Amino acid sequence: QVHLVESGGGLVQAGGSLRLSCAASGRIFSINDMDWYRQAPGKQRELVAAITSVGTTNYADSVKGRFTISRDNAKNTVYLQMNSLKPEDTAVYYCYADIKRVAGIRSTPYWGQGTQVTVSS
Repeated sequence: QVHLVESGGGLVQAGGSLRLSCAASGRIFSINDMDWYRQAPGKQRELVAAITSVGTTNYADSVKGRFTISRDNAKNTVYLQMNSLKPEDTAVYYCYADIKRVAGIRSTPYWGQGTQVTVSS
């Protein structure tokens, strides 16, 4: 089995910062993309930031310049540094990873349980 465990969410005032972490554990051969998504009440889940296994990154326009995604391949962990937070960043943040458990077998998508980020005005 593979598990993704997120941490680092919480309540912060507008303009503040938070750092989310997501660690993958279990039987893992390799990890392709590791992403962060978020879902606000009444809205669809949206991609916030993505990072490939070689470090290529991609960001939603709404977070460019404020959020930074990074990963530690040795620890199978992805991070999301969130600065200059705004009330509209309030959402449940989900970690996603495309994981190959065994060499030669197709990779499988996995999701974390989600962590709440609340930004007060």
